[in-house]
Amino acid sequence: MAHRPAGTLYRGKLGMWTWVLHRITGVGIYFFLLVHILDTALVRVSPEAYNSVVASYKTDIVGVAEIGLVGAILFHGFNGIRVMLIDFWRKGAKYQHQMFWVVLVIWVILMAGFVPRQLMHIFGA
Repeated sequence: MAHRPAGTLYRGKLGMWTWVLHRITGVGIYFFLLVHILDTALVRVSPEAYNSVVASYKTDIVGVAEIGLVGAILFHGFNGIRVMLIDFWRKGAKYQHQMFWVVLVIWVILMAGFVPRQLMHIFGA
């Protein structure tokens, strides 16, 4: 029977999944910024085209997607602080699980404040 190596900080454990989620949110934020830069650049080419593109964003689907964007930005930012603490704080690796739960609690609290307000804005309550 083959011997399985013991898990490292990231392999198959909470650290790995936060690493994956950090990368996914980072890529999502990158593509949002790319689209944002491109559509904003339209104002120099054709203000009418810019106005048309911006008007197309005023839909319920885009409003709900903004919830995902805000969630990604918040998670990515707070988890980035956690990653820096793991890398640069002597006890960071020891407390990485506890720091993840702190990140998650802060994220949930902030999202709980944002989501209802955004939904009211989208659906006009």
